[in-house]
Amino acid sequence: MQLEKINKVNDIKKLNKEEKKVLATEIRTYLLDIVSKNGGHLASNLGVVELTIALESVFNLKKDKIVWDVGHQCYVHKILTGRKEQLRNIRQHNGISGFPKTNESKTDCFNTGHSSTSISAAMGIAKARDLQKKDYNVIAVIGDGALTGGMALEALNHVGCTKTKMIIILNDNDMSISKNTSGINTLLTKLRIRKNYRKSNKIGKEIILKLPVFGKRIVKSINKIKSSIKQLFLPGMYFEEIGIKYLGPVDGHNIEELEEILTKARHFDEPVLVHVITKKGKGYKYAEENPAKFHGIGSFDIETGELINKKSKNYSKVFGDKLVSLAKKNKKIVAITAAMKDGVGMTEFSKKFPNRFFDVGIAEQHALTFAAGLAKEGMIPIVSIYSSFYQRAYDQVIHDICAQKLPVIMCVDRAGIVGNDGETHQGLYDLGFFRIIPNTIIMAPRDFKELEIMLEKAIEFNRPVVIRYPRGGESKEKIDTRKPLVLGKAEIIKEGQDLTIIAIGKTVSQAYIISQELEENNISSQVINTRFLKPLDKKTIIKAVESTRRVVTIEDGSCLGGLETAVKELLAENNLENIQMLNYAYPDKFIEHGSVSELEKEYKMDNAKIIRDIKKYMKII
Repeated sequence: MQLEKINKVNDIKKLNKEEKKVLATEIRTYLLDIVSKNGGHLASNLGVVELTIALESVFNLKKDKIVWDVGHQCYVHKILTGRKEQLRNIRQHNGISGFPKTNESKTDCFNTGHSSTSISAAMGIAKARDLQKKDYNVIAVIGDGALTGGMALEALNHVGCTKTKMIIILNDNDMSISKNTSGINTLLTKLRIRKNYRKSNKIGKEIILKLPVFGKRIVKSINKIKSSIKQLFLPGMYFEEIGIKYLGPVDGHNIEELEEILTKARHFDEPVLVHVITKKGKGYKYAEENPAKFHGIGSFDIETGELINKKSKNYSKVFGDKLVSLAKKNKKIVAITAAMKDGVGMTEFSKKFPNRFFDVGIAEQHALTFAAGLAKEGMIPIVSIYSSFYQRAYDQVIHDICAQKLPVIMCVDRAGIVGNDGETHQGLYDLGFFRIIPNTIIMAPRDFKELEIMLEKAIEFNRPVVIRYPRGGESKEKIDTRKPLVLGKAEIIKEGQDLTIIAIGKTVSQAYIISQELEENNISSQVINTRFLKPLDKKTIIKAVESTRRVVTIEDGSCLGGLETAVKELLAENNLENIQMLNYAYPDKFIEHGSVSELEKEYKMDNAKIIRDIKKYMKII
């Protein structure tokens, strides 16, 4: 067992080439065993096994620094840097993260989690090295999907013009979350044939040189036009032209070839891009055949590749189905996402309306301004992106959509606490950062049906609209009442005299359940489904608060900027004093990884804690 020999940084250097091949197989088996139980990012990690082994064989991670773009492919790196046993608890509460974390190991030199950041970060590290006159290598590992992000292209331009010594590993597996569809991907497809070009070029030159009298003259003439031909047929020259040395492509599953080209790259005193071809899901049949499914997956049966806990109906699926239904009736509806077609539920739409579906790649900024252009000319763009990724397009929402009052419908998937992916993926800030933008309407459905209604109404509002909803399914607790959805109007779903519980989105069901349990202790509570964070139904809330003088707010978001803030501002504006308040939201800190239920309990957002607090508040206990 070669894996038994890997217990700390640089242990990989003790193995010979044959032992490393065995190690690669053992690591894949180890990954399958762990991820099949814990869930996680499988396909991307299976694809970089040999690349990670080669990197950590050639470089010295006690001083050299590797920045992993996105970072979900760092499991192998963690195995090779002394966290093999800890990997068994990866993404579990109080276990190690599924992403690089500087507080876990010195070999994690930069925290990552979102796409297209590695080249910028690595360049900053390399420049700091040069200014401090230190000597170490800096390597950025970035996928072809992440290269579609504008930030990565900005960084490439800067690296090239400053000639900073660093190495960029382009891990080309033709995938991001969903299959790549961008122009960058087309360029890389052409680059993959470069090796064949080089081989044929060499053979051709040898044949021509053998020609009597004119052989050398022909070769000389050919060399004069060679650069022009390269510009036409070798897109790899793009990197060369902006000042980055291009090496490759190389087989990303051949450790010897990888070590050879990485050793060569290490000796350049200029920026180098090494183009590595890998297969996402390598070594596991089901992940190779369906890498999107195994990008981020729950626990599954290794023998069949099937999920152990079958996914039930969820908000993303409900959104996708409703989108298709609306598009059948309205030809102006177009759908836009950023490399997450499957995740946000747009797969069926893309099949039924291919000409009206746009996956722009990992380019959230472009997605929003592109939507603005469509809206300006009378189309109805519906954009769906995860909450944590809307952060990447904040200026575009403000400047290009809301300032012009353009009717773009921005669906915020994975809003609120999402669990095991941790700090970089928790969707806690969207309520706050959208609420301060003028001209926005912000809605959050309490259940599947209300999401469908909100999508219908969003089209009628003819303004910038934000609809946020959580990951997963709706509450099993059904609320019988349902009042018509009117712009800026809250819904009172339960009357009560002792206190008012104000909730939004998924916490409405939670508030309703809490109110029913409070009834058993003779506490009569009114429950308000806010529906709209903006415009807030001030009249309904003020009337309720004046009636009960006790308020509880519950939201699946940050304590800053969202429902709690809006209600407090409202009370202050109306000089409502001596109001007793309890507020439930996540604290002003980055929330680590763990299951949703574990995190709710830890941060006192669970029903039991809220009920105990209210009883004390009402002096029942």
